[in-house]
Amino acid sequence: MPYGKPTEESALAKSVSINTLRKMKQENTKFVCVSLYDAPMSAMAQKTGIEVLLVGDSLGMTVLGYDDTIPVTMEHMIYHVEAVRRGNSKSLIMGDMPFMTYATPEQAMQNATRIMQAGAHMVKLEGGEWIAETVKMLTDRGIPVCAHVGLTPQYVNKFGGFRVQGRSEEQAQVILNDAKVLDEAGADLVVLECIPSQLAKTITESVEMSTIGIGAGGDTDAQVLVINDILGLTERPPKFSKNFLEETASIPGALMKYADDTRNGVFPSEEHIFV
Repeated sequence: MPYGKPTEESALAKSVSINTLRKMKQENTKFVCVSLYDAPMSAMAQKTGIEVLLVGDSLGMTVLGYDDTIPVTMEHMIYHVEAVRRGNSKSLIMGDMPFMTYATPEQAMQNATRIMQAGAHMVKLEGGEWIAETVKMLTDRGIPVCAHVGLTPQYVNKFGGFRVQGRSEEQAQVILNDAKVLDEAGADLVVLECIPSQLAKTITESVEMSTIGIGAGGDTDAQVLVINDILGLTERPPKFSKNFLEETASIPGALMKYADDTRNGVFPSEEHIFV
């Protein structure tokens, strides 16, 4: 199949909502997420049928040149959420909450409000059981939440680097419990990052919320990749990523190939997962 210019069939026909994603999980239909940061790429994602966009604090590394996500501020996030929203009227847009902007429920409420007002439809928080109270507070007040467990990049200094999580039985149980608690607290989505594929499968089957995997195998409800990895712009790409541009020779082609391979279960393959 040639990949190039988006067609009307590939474009999103209507706006994606939380209800859309719930229905897709119930029907065992995978959806696709891309982490990106500007209006042109956001518009291209809509034209190629990408259901969910994450304006990730990964922009600290992919756009701003930092070593990790820790230096990213609310001002950075708001600037990029606004840009992504201007380029896209149909994908569901998530905005990351930066490091130490949700240390208390009250602080989280103030900062989540700013990200939603910038154009996001949902905020994303990293952490386990300790953020359950915050998740409930936000969702009770109309702010949808995407949780994030496993390798949580804002914990890089605590982890001692970007390391696969959940390989020991004890650690896997903690991650599974965190996911269940956050599901019960009202989270609508959860990112599972760099955990063994079997653990990701167990979590996906154990929670009502949709799961989005990145380095978590192919049994999650969706996949997410950073746009820089999809386009081969990362100097030392992580194991879980794939350069789709070299297969297609065009940016829209790369996005469509990534989306199709995700939906068809071709991506991720064995070389992209952890056991």
